[in-house]
Amino acid sequence: MRFLVITQARSGSTRLPNKVLKEINGKSLLQIHLDRIAQSTLVDGIYVATSKEEDKKIEELAQKLGIPCYRGSENDVLDRFYQCAKIEKPEYVVRVTSDCPLLDPKLIDEILQGAIARELDYYANIIEERYPDGQDIEVVKFSALEKAWNEAELKSDREHVTPYIRNNSSYKGGSLFLSDNHGIKDNFSNVRLTVDEPSDLKVIEKLIMHLGDDKDWRTYTDFYIKNQEIRKINEGIQRNEGYQKSIDKENNK
Repeated sequence: MRFLVITQARSGSTRLPNKVLKEINGKSLLQIHLDRIAQSTLVDGIYVATSKEEDKKIEELAQKLGIPCYRGSENDVLDRFYQCAKIEKPEYVVRVTSDCPLLDPKLIDEILQGAIARELDYYANIIEERYPDGQDIEVVKFSALEKAWNEAELKSDREHVTPYIRNNSSYKGGSLFLSDNHGIKDNFSNVRLTVDEPSDLKVIEKLIMHLGDDKDWRTYTDFYIKNQEIRKINEGIQRNEGYQKSIDKENNK
């Protein structure tokens, strides 16, 4: 296997419990998410990486959809990803999260192609956040993931999988991982196509009601921007709040 997508999923969100199991038009957010990833033309396989504690329903749904599921550490998500990836030992791992139901499969292919062409250890569209929240895609060489798994010690690095790679990347002046950012000219970082809060779920429901669940990220983004009533539902929520909380805890020690 050359290209493996691993999507992390859990049911224990404090802001919106069981969010990936919520349904829109009879389909769970997880199913919408996985169906869209499966439309990638480059991806060889998909795994759902969940935890051992309370995520049996996620495992059962993944199995029902024909997607293998790995259950690992709840808090050491870097270990969960590495142990999951080690099953297949792909050349590249694509990291996404299942609270992004409208993830664009063409964007996955675009970022994968960039990583391959330039032989990068790490290529992502989140080093500089210009894409909508909910279109976050990271491509990591398995060898780089393994190195991070062996070396990362900070709790925030292990809980959020890729900060050790990102912070030691050539794009940020580091020497451990050859990397670059997949950027765009316009800045859509304030557009929320993810589901962290109940208000986010309402936005995704409205987008799917108006546009269906098979459009590209630009179509959803343009509609979100042009419709103030929809935009107002979830504007102002902090992006990457979970990672920032981890950093704040470490700094307060």
